[in-house]
Amino acid sequence: MPLQFLWKIYLCQYSMTFYKYHGAGNDFILIDNRNRQISLTTGQVAAMADRHFGIGADGLMLLEHADGYDFRMVYYNSDGNESSMCGNGGRCITAYAKSLGIINNTARFIASDGAHTATINNDGLISLQMKDVANMEFHEEFAILNTGSPHYVLWVDDVKNADVFNAGRKIRNQPQFQPKGINVNFVQRAQDKLLIRTYERGVEDETLSCGTGVTASAIASTGTATGSFNIDVEAVGGNLNVSFTKDTKTSAVDVILSGPAVFVFKGEI
Repeated sequence: MPLQFLWKIYLCQYSMTFYKYHGAGNDFILIDNRNRQISLTTGQVAAMADRHFGIGADGLMLLEHADGYDFRMVYYNSDGNESSMCGNGGRCITAYAKSLGIINNTARFIASDGAHTATINNDGLISLQMKDVANMEFHEEFAILNTGSPHYVLWVDDVKNADVFNAGRKIRNQPQFQPKGINVNFVQRAQDKLLIRTYERGVEDETLSCGTGVTASAIASTGTATGSFNIDVEAVGGNLNVSFTKDTKTSAVDVILSGPAVFVFKGEI
């Protein structure tokens, strides 16, 4: 059945308000579900995220109540499946929580990979504490690490002309990364920053930025060096910053991802 008809069938049962945000071009549908009245199927999420027949987004988030926290972040990829942590999404849901009056300029929330804190800075950028990273794998041409979501960081000489879609899909589907696959980042080292493009699983295409991918690439760029680092990263959709401390050659702590979280529009379906 064509997706446009599924869209009508799925969503004709009730009406709800949604908000659209983006973080460096990584865009999301956000819904207040603190009353737990909204339950979406995989097909409904996919239909809403569809860029031709739906609202259009890389992902969808439900903001829910969580005892001991300001809120819970429930994240779905655009294919409709609940997924792992999203760094850009974490910053956007923080901005959304402030708009709802849940928080002022700081938040403590729970996500799929555990607890996070976030701060809305005076310049409007949001700094999000990511999970500590351990058991990193470093190879000559690539690195593998988990920053809340699994990432493959591939070093390239010319990121602008990298075949992100085809090469990314091939790596994402390699047998050793199944059944869930892996996100693939194509990263070029520039003089004072990293240039990045990312193929995201669940979206199954290139996204304009990926917060956990930017974090993974920044950490991977330091190799086995230890110490404190502050790294600027330029994604297709905007600029982000990652600071962290490498306490050992293969682990990082105090990981902070900073960047924009922009309200786009409010709607009702």
